[in-house]
Amino acid sequence: MREPVELRRQRILSVVQSRGAVKVSVLAAELDVSVVTIRRDVEELTRVGRLRRGHGVARPVIDAPEPATVPAARAPEPAGDGAAVALVVPERHSYLYETLHGARTVLEEAGMRIALHIAPQSAGAERPLVERALADGARGLLIAPRWRHARSEELEYGWLAEAGVPTVLMERRPRPGSALHALDSVCSDHWYGTHLAVDHLVSLGHRRIVLAARDDSPTARTIRTAFAEIGAARPEVEDWSVVLSSPEAVPGPGPGSPVSEAPVSVPGGDGAAVDLAALLRERRATAAVLHGDVDALMLVQRLAESGVQVPRDCSVVAYDDVVAALGSTPLTAVAPPKAEIGRAAAELLLHRLAGAAGSIGPVRRTELLPSLKVRGSAQRLIPLEN
Repeated sequence: MREPVELRRQRILSVVQSRGAVKVSVLAAELDVSVVTIRRDVEELTRVGRLRRGHGVARPVIDAPEPATVPAARAPEPAGDGAAVALVVPERHSYLYETLHGARTVLEEAGMRIALHIAPQSAGAERPLVERALADGARGLLIAPRWRHARSEELEYGWLAEAGVPTVLMERRPRPGSALHALDSVCSDHWYGTHLAVDHLVSLGHRRIVLAARDDSPTARTIRTAFAEIGAARPEVEDWSVVLSSPEAVPGPGPGSPVSEAPVSVPGGDGAAVDLAALLRERRATAAVLHGDVDALMLVQRLAESGVQVPRDCSVVAYDDVVAALGSTPLTAVAPPKAEIGRAAAELLLHRLAGAAGSIGPVRRTELLPSLKVRGSAQRLIPLEN
């Protein structure tokens, strides 16, 4: 699924603002696009005053000042020339880049130096990045592991529990009893976010609702499970079903990849585009919850091509609210507190770094509640006359 231009440019800004001058060739490799595309993006960002362009490099508009000396009560001085804090997020994940910006604000205000590492989609990509950051002197770690499989936390990420530095998981909730259960974490309450979406549609009179969601991330799986639970528990919901939002939105083959918790339908067959319009007709559904934003906008386009207009024929609530407002039909969306997650995670990490060996108090699990942004893609259902 092709990434929108604005999302790619936001990712470029994130990398350049975090690292300083970055080679165009490095940006192209990390973002998995051509050098020509990155050069064009940098030229446009320079034209509008958001970057400076050098010979083969992109630079921030204002060079980052040297970190100020930070009192020991807030954060320790970094060892050697290494970065004080390492931030690790998956590539092609605009949702988590907003979280990254929130964390960066807090850390820079505290005078901490930052090293941003963007993990490619290949299996095991995060571990060598973390090991390199620790070897360079990182004193703490903020990380959003990919966790493509429901059990990959235990199978592939147990090493995080032995990183040897204070570590905070961002937008990830460790499974009970897993190797990472005792790590600090800051996460959105996606059950509540799913409740907001369903409750909004029910309040508008919708009783037959479809969820089109991914199945290749912890957030996606939480939303799917919550939707199934809420749909089964609410007496107003007469029928609910789940479909993949994209044929590519499933975890790749690997150990510990169980069947999804919620029933799944994949209209269209192997590798075909998801036929949401057909599922709506089959289930006589009048509303849909769509995760995430890019998939949601593309599904709304496909609905229009099939003669289904939003919100006239189908009310829609998107989930993520990264670009939901930018569609030709601005989408009502559940908005997890992305930047606040990053800020809370960074504050918790600073709290750990300020203590002896980073071990002040019990492990903390913080949950922040999403909100609902109403934009008109969902409307009141008018009952058919008998």
